[in-house]
Amino acid sequence: MSDSLMAPTENRPWPVVLLTGLGAWLAAVPLIIFVGMLFGDFVTRGAGPYVVGLLVLAGSLVVLHARQVPLFVEQLAVPGLIVGGGALAFGLFRDLPDALAFATLGTVALAVAVLVRADWLRALLGALAAVMLALALAIDPWRGSHATRLGVFWLAWHGCAAAWVAAHVLVRRIAPVHAAVVEPLSAGWLLATLCGLAWWAGMTFLVGANLTGFAGDVARSVDDGHRWIGTLQQAASLALAVAGALWAAHRWPGLRQPWLAGVAGVLALLAWLMPTLGAVLLALALSATTRRWRLAAAAGVAAAWIIGAFYYQLAWPLAHKALLMVAAGAVLALLARWGRPRREPSGIAARAAAPTGPQRWGIAVCAAAVLGVANLAIWQKESLIAHGQPVFIELAPADPRSLMQGDFMRLNFRLPATLEQGLDDDLLRAQRPHAVARRDGRGVLVLLRLDNGTPLAADELRIELTPKDGRWILVTDAWFFREGEAQRWSGARFGEFRVDDSGRALLVGLRGPELQPL
Repeated sequence: MSDSLMAPTENRPWPVVLLTGLGAWLAAVPLIIFVGMLFGDFVTRGAGPYVVGLLVLAGSLVVLHARQVPLFVEQLAVPGLIVGGGALAFGLFRDLPDALAFATLGTVALAVAVLVRADWLRALLGALAAVMLALALAIDPWRGSHATRLGVFWLAWHGCAAAWVAAHVLVRRIAPVHAAVVEPLSAGWLLATLCGLAWWAGMTFLVGANLTGFAGDVARSVDDGHRWIGTLQQAASLALAVAGALWAAHRWPGLRQPWLAGVAGVLALLAWLMPTLGAVLLALALSATTRRWRLAAAAGVAAAWIIGAFYYQLAWPLAHKALLMVAAGAVLALLARWGRPRREPSGIAARAAAPTGPQRWGIAVCAAAVLGVANLAIWQKESLIAHGQPVFIELAPADPRSLMQGDFMRLNFRLPATLEQGLDDDLLRAQRPHAVARRDGRGVLVLLRLDNGTPLAADELRIELTPKDGRWILVTDAWFFREGEAQRWSGARFGEFRVDDSGRALLVGLRGPELQPL
């Protein structure tokens, strides 16, 4: 069934639905507060959460199941689902084990999804059900070993993927009226499953440098005692990737070409290295061959995320990971060139494809601008290193070896409590704040206070603070080094900086306890 067959149950323009829903939600807020005040403690005691939750859910479902209901009234019922589900969840988690509570909520979400009529709401409830049931399968072993937690979550998300495949097969064999219910529900289920598989893989390339608090930093190496778990996961991922390639070739005979078989081989190799990639590639093949293009696009994004997460696999040296990715990209480029049609373009087409004079100038100007900006930044840093004042700042008391993460060391410089308390959370201010520091005879800085514009003493200087992860830090929080040099930098106790007269600073090295070079 293609996206075109997923006809919505109503023909209302989405801007109208959105604006009406916003008004209904704003009107529902005081109503929810009134109901909470009316019931009082009854909502939290005894059977109260179940009674209130089921009554509110039932009332909301009556509205959402009706065929002809004003749009405003329909949107008023959506917050009712949240309130009823929240009350029910409160009672379930109070009285039942977590796994059983999650399973019950997932089952309720599926039942509600069947009864409502709006496809977008079915998709949301399908996604919620997938998350709840995955947590039901994985929540009990959460307190076990790291390898056990990873293995159980891997099984849970692959169980959700298997359930989607079953729904994918079912929707082609049931009556259209039933398929219209299963289709959006399974679409939401798959979207949640793709997010779960990407979460398991960990932070993707470059994003990890900006969102270090992301919880999905889990797909790392396992210890030797559980190596067999990782091998089984890799084998399953490889099998799923091969199954996806075979299915795509079966449905689309045009894919049965040697160069495309080579592309499938490269993807299968990547699936072996990344245990959640195989399931995503299978979902991509199933969605694309049935013309579910939006789901196929989501699966493609998840696959790209998982492949990018390989950069953060600490079991591999950085150089080896780079070589593997370069080799895979080179092989794919050669295969693409091999499969390119050999027909020569006609004269008109060739002239149309050739860049015109303004286009050439535009390319040249853009290239010059990129080179200019890059070289200006390099020149500024080189100038700061050459002419800036050399100073040292003590690292916060912690064993740097426990902060090692692959090819960089997490840094935390000593900041006085009064300085941190004086900083606000406004990271969008026009000018960055500066700290005032006193320099001793060795060149070691002791940070004193925030700069408030008062004149500095002879032994004081200003140093600029930098925004990072929602807070202000001192220049940087990481020191990068080459593979194999972790022991060399483990004895670091001071950061070596260059600071200019404006307070702009650059970290240029680390020093030992006696300021000796490392």
